[in-house]
Amino acid sequence: MSALGHYLEEEGIPTVAISLIRPQTEKTKPPRALWVPFELGRPFGPPSDAAFQKRVILAALRLLERERGPVVIEDFPEDDPRERPDPEWRPPFAKPDLDGASAARLAAALEDESERVEGAYRRAAKKRERTIVGLSGLSVGEAGRYMAGWLRGQTPESPNAEMSAPLALRFAVDDLKAAYIEAALSGSAKPSSKQLGDWLWNDTAAGAAIFALRSMCLTSDDERLKAIATASSDQF
Repeated sequence: MSALGHYLEEEGIPTVAISLIRPQTEKTKPPRALWVPFELGRPFGPPSDAAFQKRVILAALRLLERERGPVVIEDFPEDDPRERPDPEWRPPFAKPDLDGASAARLAAALEDESERVEGAYRRAAKKRERTIVGLSGLSVGEAGRYMAGWLRGQTPESPNAEMSAPLALRFAVDDLKAAYIEAALSGSAKPSSKQLGDWLWNDTAAGAAIFALRSMCLTSDDERLKAIATASSDQF
């Protein structure tokens, strides 16, 4: 995008970029850029905060009034207000005791937990009237059981004839993560993304299972499983 900005400027079209990684922007040297101190995927700040996002957009547009650099990089002065932990937020269920758990015990805990999360997720989806769950075509409980089969050393058949089993596993993981987060956001409190991430990865059977599955995939003889685990983010 930085190079494209220079080409557009040469044609008389002023440009401005939103930068999430300042060192990268300093290297690529766009004509103008506004660096924002937000997490990746949120270039305008917290979701559903139109007033804050408007301030970000206006700060970026004001850079168009600046003469061309060679490089103009300014820092947005505000942090994402949603990054502050909400002391009122509580996880939807207690942390399971999985210290030293075997793969079989972890699989059983995942099956039980995902069934319990499904009810909370369905209530949240009905209230919000939208969801991002659905890649795998499985319910939350079914996704948990499908992942549990892999944890037990099986190679379950794909539940979808148009997907390979490794791809179905990847999508089941994506759906499970999304369902947990949507369930955790169903109350009136507004937890920060760090609160949600810490809870999902450190305090749930799902988080422990995803870590275990990623390790399993990375050591698999199936190159598709290795590729999925290597290329995927968020610990899977």
